[in-house]
Amino acid sequence: MKAFKFYADWCGPCKGLSMVIKGAGDQLPMPVVDVNIDENIALSQEFKVRSVPTMIVVDDNENEIRRKVGLMDEAHLLKFLKGEE
Repeated sequence: MKAFKFYADWCGPCKGLSMVIKGAGDQLPMPVVDVNIDENIALSQEFKVRSVPTMIVVDDNENEIRRKVGLMDEAHLLKFLKGEE
């Protein structure tokens, strides 16, 4: 499993989420892959991303398992990634 973090350079909450992810560091239960929606339009459309930041956890075949839209603090991020929320 891995998580995609869909973001845009012009998005303030996206920058905040990036800081939260960086702060969580080695507590993250899976890799988080940054996807710039302005540079990777095809993947953004494939997952029907309508707003940023959007986090999507996918399985090994890149099938969506769960998603969360918006800024979250570290506790909520870790619960989301672990599937506890």
